[in-house]
Amino acid sequence: MSGTDGAGTGRRTSGARHALAQLLPPSREARLLSVGYALNAAGRGALVACLIFYLTRTVGLDTLEVGTALTTAGLIGLLVGVPFGHLADQAGPRRTAVALSVFTGVAGLLYFWVDSFVSLMLVTCLYTVTERGGSTAREALLAAVITKEAVTTRAYLRSIANIGMALGTGVAGIALAADTRSGYLAVIALNALCLLLCGVIMSRLPAFEDRAVSAIAGPRLPVLRDRPYMLVTFLNVVMLLQVQVLEVAIPLWLARHTQAPRSMVAVLLVLNTVGVVLFQVKVSRRIDTLDAALLWWRRSGLVLLAACAIFAASSGGSAAVASAVLLAGAVVHVYAEMLQSAAGWVFSLDLAPPGKQGQYQGLFNTSFPLAQMMAPSVLLPLVLGWGTAGWIILGAVFATAGYAMVPVVRWAVRTRPLPVGAEKTTEVIAR
Repeated sequence: MSGTDGAGTGRRTSGARHALAQLLPPSREARLLSVGYALNAAGRGALVACLIFYLTRTVGLDTLEVGTALTTAGLIGLLVGVPFGHLADQAGPRRTAVALSVFTGVAGLLYFWVDSFVSLMLVTCLYTVTERGGSTAREALLAAVITKEAVTTRAYLRSIANIGMALGTGVAGIALAADTRSGYLAVIALNALCLLLCGVIMSRLPAFEDRAVSAIAGPRLPVLRDRPYMLVTFLNVVMLLQVQVLEVAIPLWLARHTQAPRSMVAVLLVLNTVGVVLFQVKVSRRIDTLDAALLWWRRSGLVLLAACAIFAASSGGSAAVASAVLLAGAVVHVYAEMLQSAAGWVFSLDLAPPGKQGQYQGLFNTSFPLAQMMAPSVLLPLVLGWGTAGWIILGAVFATAGYAMVPVVRWAVRTRPLPVGAEKTTEVIAR
């Protein structure tokens, strides 16, 4: 009997290890990056979920003060990606990523001593600057260390980061339920610990990538003069508004225009997270060249148009019908999101000149925070003000951004030497 139990336990353990192995990329370097990204996401997920409650309920700051500090820090954070990316190009992405991960962890601990609006502003700006810089350095490190199947590796990283974010948010839920100063301080300490461990993990990556960085003659920050790449980044910002559809537009749409229960918001967010974890790698495997990226980018715009039309249709019918329609829209939406993410990674990596990955990833990585800032002022007037017509207009914007990328990438290809392995002239680009 005990032998049977042992065999069963062994099979379960083996199955768990196999499942874990499926979530991690095959190479050692990519696995180290995955662990680092997961730690960073776990700490960030915990801190983001608790920070406002800690500052207002425990420290006693006004919500307007907290909102002003976070907004100011966010605006400053938009400006630091390129300079920190340039630093990664010059000093080496590994060295820069490790240092900034440690600095961000230390900056996060300073929330322990926040007791006024001025101290909140200083700490939040410092934390945001180092966090955004660290994100840029990690992307440059990925480009330096992973020379083959970078897009597939990036898909693994996104999947494992989603798991880390979910775990961190779950820990935050415990602190929120307790609603005590010690609980919130524990979350702040956890975030710092995760960032410090992330730095340790990054330091274990091979050192050759630091020596491989070369100073290439030319302007100090060529990315700021690279109009095609800036347009690629702008179109990515437009498409990334789709990420905020579930977080910003759907909750208010559901409450005001449908009969669906409000708990559906959580269901849709969980579905999105699970979908990315399970399928992002599979979707990304076929998107590894500019040809494929352009093809699937265009399709992602059309799929987003379909998702918007489905969301619009949820305004009629019973609670059950509205819930079913919203679920269908969320499935279509997450498929488009995975296509858009994978294609965007190809553009960001393959259109960056050799030796300049840091500053180019720094510019491209401003897409997400910029889209976050723009989303409420774009999505809410369209969806809440215009209703069904607003959803269709939003979908048409996504479809247009999908097709607009083709001439922009064709322009970018003509104006730069591409990395080895990137195709200069492709069938899709030539059309």
